[in-house]
Amino acid sequence: MEPITLITSALTAGIAALGKETVKAGAKDAYSGLKALVARRFKDKKNEKGAMVLKEHEQMPDVWTKPLEAALIETEVEKDAEIIKAAQELMGMLKPQQAATGKFNIQAENIQGAVQADKIDNLTQNFGK
Repeated sequence: MEPITLITSALTAGIAALGKETVKAGAKDAYSGLKALVARRFKDKKNEKGAMVLKEHEQMPDVWTKPLEAALIETEVEKDAEIIKAAQELMGMLKPQQAATGKFNIQAENIQGAVQADKIDNLTQNFGK
């Protein structure tokens, strides 16, 4: 899974989990932590539009997922290993069977911005620009 898809999927799944009583507090905390990391990234990069989109996404994820993806790409969030790790952990809590198969495995190196993707095309799309 490519980093942007992983992050948006984790944020969207986290929103869905917030309303369920069966979801453990740890998953809710993990969602809040991921959201805070993304919000901080937007703030650090002075991306006010991204911060607004993140807030709107929480209210209406179906409408705001594509704008959120665009804001994440603009802010180069795929180069932030801490955010990727937080998204992986959240997805591991929410979808443990898929996590066990390695579906959410992405490795990022902050220094060089390299990302290992499950398809070379994803890597080319993200870094070939």
